Amino acid sequence: MQLLIKNGRIITATDDYYGDIIVSAGQVTAIGRKLSVPSAKVIDAEGLLVMPGGIDPHVHLDMPFMGTFSSDTHETGTRAALHGGTTTVIDFVLQQQGHSLREALDEWNERAYGTAVGDYSFHMAVTDFNANTKAEIRTMIEQEGITSFKTFMAYKGALMIDDRQMTGLMQEVKQHGGMVTVHATNGDVIDYLVAKHLAEGKTTPLYHYLSQPEVTEAEAAARFTDLANYTGCPGYIVHLTCEGALNAVRNATRRNQKVFVETCIQYLLLDASKYDKGFESAKWVMSPPLREAKDQETLWAGINQNLVNIVATDHCPFMWQQKLMGEHDFSKIPNGHPAIENRMELLFSEGVNKNRISLNKFVEVACTNPAKIFGMFPRKGTIAIGSDADIILFDPNEKHTIAAATHHMNVDYSAYEGWEVTGKVKTVLLRGEIAIDKGECLVPRGYGQFIKRNKVNGKI
Repeated sequence: MQLLIKNGRIITATDDYYGDIIVSAGQVTAIGRKLSVPSAKVIDAEGLLVMPGGIDPHVHLDMPFMGTFSSDTHETGTRAALHGGTTTVIDFVLQQQGHSLREALDEWNERAYGTAVGDYSFHMAVTDFNANTKAEIRTMIEQEGITSFKTFMAYKGALMIDDRQMTGLMQEVKQHGGMVTVHATNGDVIDYLVAKHLAEGKTTPLYHYLSQPEVTEAEAAARFTDLANYTGCPGYIVHLTCEGALNAVRNATRRNQKVFVETCIQYLLLDASKYDKGFESAKWVMSPPLREAKDQETLWAGINQNLVNIVATDHCPFMWQQKLMGEHDFSKIPNGHPAIENRMELLFSEGVNKNRISLNKFVEVACTNPAKIFGMFPRKGTIAIGSDADIILFDPNEKHTIAAATHHMNVDYSAYEGWEVTGKVKTVLLRGEIAIDKGECLVPRGYGQFIKRNKVNGKI
């Protein structure tokens, strides 16, 4: 079936104009004014913004963590993402120490294939870099289309790798056209502070925040940029939260280095005052934790300075009963919060509507840069002839309120309960199919496709 989207205001990362779009065989085939296709289904977009589908490059679906699993599966998580205007997500495959990358990929493929509703890809989290792992890197990039490799500078004994492993991984990944991404916090200092607070009987969620001061992130971010500069490997810092860490990136630009930076919607909108609510604060226990107002100001500025390239979510939801695992010990609270459905609408409402960012910048950081940085552009992330028809129709004026009672994520609370938002996703196309319309999901379980990604070059 052909579709004709008429009378919309079309927004990309670079353009803003009124026009019509013809969609055939899952792709955009024509863009113009007063287009006509007699046999096409017509969607009238008058009064609406027509934008590329969002790409969230940082989600954790059905992820094992602290003896439990995140509560959104690839089915429920990608469906919720579609409701919020995000048509493609990149999930994380976690290698287990002592096991191969192939074993981990097989496990995640089994979870996602035939269940995802929206499109998806994978990062490969390397937790045990050795000679065998090294030999798998080329295959992951060239055969599997997995071109980004996540590392952790924290979670010692489970996920963390040391600087020796980091350097070896960077050299191998660079050789084959990939990128190394990083959870940049100093795990040793954090572990010391966690043990210190618990020994002093300080067990509430507030001490999760106090165990990860800004210096732990700033130091790790600087160390990672130095290693990336030494090896020449493209580098990307996930969920950057604070002024100190962004200053490490600013300093790297003085030696003509480009380090990609992602922040998350929560770090732009929420602050550490959420940790003053007793155990209810467990809803916002994540790593890194929420920061201060001055850090929010820095991150918004960083977006406009092209230092912060992407706004993601780090979506990793847990049911309240799961959060209660840490009721008497903050270090046992599963880390993460739900946002996969809320990202686009919150970023528009708080960013565009409040004149913090432009409409073009909104599309850039939510759609286009993720596609460019992670090897999916121009298939994804833009509205152009030949691109996948991943398109959202967005009412910039409709007001609504975020609530757990009405969201589609598989979690029994909202991190943004009662937040009034201006701007609403009305219709979502995924590869030319109407996936969401009038609040209903119209594509089935298993409609989502795995997206093989191209090699990266460290440029956008």
